[in-house]
Amino acid sequence: MAKPFPLHPKHPERICWGCDTYCAADALACGNGAGRTQHPIENDGEDWYLAWGVEPEPDRPKHAKC
Repeated sequence: MAKPFPLHPKHPERICWGCDTYCAADALACGNGAGRTQHPIENDGEDWYLAWGVEPEPDRPKHAKC
């Protein structure tokens, strides 16, 4: 089961969003040689999920519906 994906994280720059591990930006565990994957809010702004067609979870509105 995938971890919940936050719509508006407090400090998205501190985490790699590339997989369900959500590693710290300075301790990437994937080991694929890539850099940190940014959260969509960093590139697309506060309403990124509307443009992507993502809906908030009814029980937890701060997380994306999977």
